[in-house]
Amino acid sequence: MTALDDAGLAAPATPAPAPDGGVLGRGYRALSIGIVTVIVLIAFEATAVGTAMPVAARDLDGVALYAFAFSAYFTTSLFGMVVAGQWADRRGPLGPVGAGIGAFAAGLLLAGTATNMWTFIAGRAVQGLGGGLVIVALYVVVSRAYPARLRPAILAAFAAAWVVPSIVGPLAAGAVTQHLGWRWVFLGIPVLVLLPLGLALPQIRRQAGGPPEGGAPEPFERRRIRLALGISAGAGLLQYAAQDLAWIALLPGAAGAALLAPSVLGLLPRGTYRAVRGLPSVVLLRGIAAGSFIAAESFVPLMLVTQRGVSPTMAGFSLAAGGATWAIGSWAQSRPRMEPYRERLAAVGMVLVAAAIATVPLVLIDAVPVWLVAVAWAYGCLGMGIVTSATSVLLLQLSAPEEAGTNSAALQISDGLSNTLLLAAGGAAFAALGGGAVGHGVAQGAGGAHPAAFVAVFLPMAAIALIGVGVATRLRAPATREDAPVTTG
Repeated sequence: MTALDDAGLAAPATPAPAPDGGVLGRGYRALSIGIVTVIVLIAFEATAVGTAMPVAARDLDGVALYAFAFSAYFTTSLFGMVVAGQWADRRGPLGPVGAGIGAFAAGLLLAGTATNMWTFIAGRAVQGLGGGLVIVALYVVVSRAYPARLRPAILAAFAAAWVVPSIVGPLAAGAVTQHLGWRWVFLGIPVLVLLPLGLALPQIRRQAGGPPEGGAPEPFERRRIRLALGISAGAGLLQYAAQDLAWIALLPGAAGAALLAPSVLGLLPRGTYRAVRGLPSVVLLRGIAAGSFIAAESFVPLMLVTQRGVSPTMAGFSLAAGGATWAIGSWAQSRPRMEPYRERLAAVGMVLVAAAIATVPLVLIDAVPVWLVAVAWAYGCLGMGIVTSATSVLLLQLSAPEEAGTNSAALQISDGLSNTLLLAAGGAAFAALGGGAVGHGVAQGAGGAHPAAFVAVFLPMAAIALIGVGVATRLRAPATREDAPVTTG
């Protein structure tokens, strides 16, 4: 049985430094700056690449393969998440962090030097593998290196690390693409990887390295690796099918579902889809929040451009304030005095998310001012900041040291997979009502889309977010660990 600290949390496998201020205190400063810098680089790449991608696809004569440049990243990241959970739980997070940063940089170099679209897609796949390894391993670092009182603060810093990239990334990428060429959007980032490598890796080795409780490393669980391959292949086939409205696309779609369903059930906590109290509901809530919000967000700029005549730049800026309010929400839930109310805050956050998604389609009415979207998305992102950080904190509270990697992988899988599935469902509804074929928020022939096509996206996503309000009331774990559900099915 794992020893528990005074707050009932699993004690870190490797003793953290003696308390010395906050996350920027002497004992944590280098580690905190290093791992937050990693998040900044991943965030910048994620927000900037969309700006350079159309130019890259045209230059490489690969517009027909455009969507695969995105889906390749996602499918390999799912596999990386599962591998990182196994790796970090058995041998410590140092290996997957180092390998993930290396793979991320190598993928950027491969994409930036590509001479054809398939090489570019391969680079994106390597990036995704690295990103999946890193994001899960960093959660294990937080679990092991930081005491419970500092975990909300460092996870809030993770959220804040997305603010500047989300605002500056697309603009900077546009300027670089225009003046230096799209390749430098990819080639410029690997040099910056040296900073987090130099700061974070020595600290991870010292504060969070090695297997849990200092035991001998255990072998990887082959069944979970097979499930990881299944979830990646299944997600890839479903994404391929969603991009083709022909009947023949049902075949790869059915094959993808057949691979995906058992893999998801095996990799997520048992009872997730029944919203069992504790860990399963935490993982489910993360998927509901991320999937409904991101699926809706993908259609906001398109609606503003095609229905209200707003320029693409202004449509993007209508969502910009959300980066700041997201960070504010994450910071608010991290305050020590909010600890007893974290579950209630998550429910409030989901109410804000649902309200924001339901408010946005009001601008389809000409008399409603367009700026209402900016207001709605500001409070929607406030809710998302609360929910995403709260679920991250609660996940670590409910995870023993030897489970932190596996459970963190489950949280990220729920997040990423729900994004893809709900976006695909929203895209299908949009296309069925005359909106056009959708790929990553860009509709083909959507200029004449009927307003009902957008309503068919936003209202169901708002309803799904409302379901999340109920799930948020079930985040408290059972009274004892013995009563808790088994981690995976």
